[in-house]
Amino acid sequence: MRVWMWVIVATIAVNSAHAQLRLPGAPLPVLPTQKLTQVIGQTANSLEQLSDVRHLQIANLIRANPRTVAADPHGNPILRDELLAFSPSAKGLEAARALRFEIVREQTIEDLDIRLVVLKPPSNIRVAKALSQLRQADPAGTYDFNHIYLGGGTSGQATADAPPLDNTGVSAGSSDRPASRVGLIDAGVDIAHPAFHDAVIHSWGCGNRILPSTHGTAVASLLVGRGTGFHGVLVGAQLYAADVYCDAPTGGAVDALAAAFSWLAQQRVAVINVSLVGPDNAALAQIVRALTARGYLLVAAVGNDGPAAPPLYPASYPHVVGVTAVDAHRRVLIEAARGKQVMFAAPGADIAAADNGGKYSAVRGTSFAAPIVAGLLAQMLSTPDSSASDAAVEALAVRAIDLGPPGRDLTYGFGLVGAERF
Repeated sequence: MRVWMWVIVATIAVNSAHAQLRLPGAPLPVLPTQKLTQVIGQTANSLEQLSDVRHLQIANLIRANPRTVAADPHGNPILRDELLAFSPSAKGLEAARALRFEIVREQTIEDLDIRLVVLKPPSNIRVAKALSQLRQADPAGTYDFNHIYLGGGTSGQATADAPPLDNTGVSAGSSDRPASRVGLIDAGVDIAHPAFHDAVIHSWGCGNRILPSTHGTAVASLLVGRGTGFHGVLVGAQLYAADVYCDAPTGGAVDALAAAFSWLAQQRVAVINVSLVGPDNAALAQIVRALTARGYLLVAAVGNDGPAAPPLYPASYPHVVGVTAVDAHRRVLIEAARGKQVMFAAPGADIAAADNGGKYSAVRGTSFAAPIVAGLLAQMLSTPDSSASDAAVEALAVRAIDLGPPGRDLTYGFGLVGAERF
């Protein structure tokens, strides 16, 4: 077990419901008040409504795309009539063919020694029953739905100019060492945005088309962007941005994430930001395990379904760095998840980020806190290495501002990092 996992087990000793907020030494700079979405505004008065935000998003996705998107038995979005087989054995595939499953497509991730096969069940069998049949036919195999993972957080009204944010702090571009490299798995990035003038962006996905999105552009800018009065954590760094959505309703599926991880592994990008959330998935869990075992650091948003919501993934997988969000007063966001998956807190409200079309918008959510942590870790880790990854996480934990009870807690993790940049 990794050293910092021992630290996690040893320091989680309190329940998040009893966490006390310490008064900050100095508040973060605050943007002019922006009106977020009506649903987020309502959550301040009704904790029960928090998980409804993502559930409504899922329901709308399925309703608008009934031929390609469906729901698993728990209501999570999946690609209709598709199942995943993770590195299946010859015997397992033979059993699948005997049950009249069809191989739709497959991919091999040589750097991780992984083979992912997408199977289509017979038309007269519901996908949930088909999954049960596969698992019964090959108990030693790993099979699951092809779940779809979604971005979280909201953005306010776009403005033409950069917001009046503090522009202090050390960035990758202001030091004498080589520029850092960091990976991003998200929706498309508006690489023509002025905020990316000093960044080197390597784009992947969508047949080499650039399909900008608000979410991907915002997260990318918090990693490597810079403008008048605005800067990300790694100004001048190289960003390896994988678009797993491509403006398609089926975007963000596990096999798309697998392909993106494969590309980033080929590029040897040590730190990868994933501001996406979804359910536990057997195939994705194995992919994450293979990456972290080889020294890659995955940084993921813990989600915005509320403090009582069940864990979301990939943030909740072992060795993944889960990130929650705080506002300008260093209070955890009411919609942020709680639990042992929380490792760090970072600014995720009362801040702004780049928006499509050369604009900037106020953003809110754990999606926008994760890239701050990813950027800080990328400064310390140049190549995948398990020992160096452990050391980077431990070093960041030492620097964290403890906001909850002494030591690590279920609300803020080890504490707040990155506050000085905003």
